[in-house]
Amino acid sequence: MQTDDFEAAFSAFLDRREYDELVQCLFTFVRAAFLAGWKAAGGEAPEPQPPLLLRGKGKQPSEGWETLSCFAAFHR
Repeated sequence: MQTDDFEAAFSAFLDRREYDELVQCLFTFVRAAFLAGWKAAGGEAPEPQPPLLLRGKGKQPSEGWETLSCFAAFHR
């Protein structure tokens, strides 16, 4: 069992935006690897999707939009 300090620090790490971006990147790469295997086995690729856009809470559509960098870079 870990100490309370460790658990607090780990919880703070999980709550950071960088962690969310990393998890999204990992998901993107795992999905791409699965898709490559799917196509190699003769499956049809799904229709391409536009990059996922995130919007800051409470912001207008013209403000605060950004593209997840790993997703956009991978699907160019």
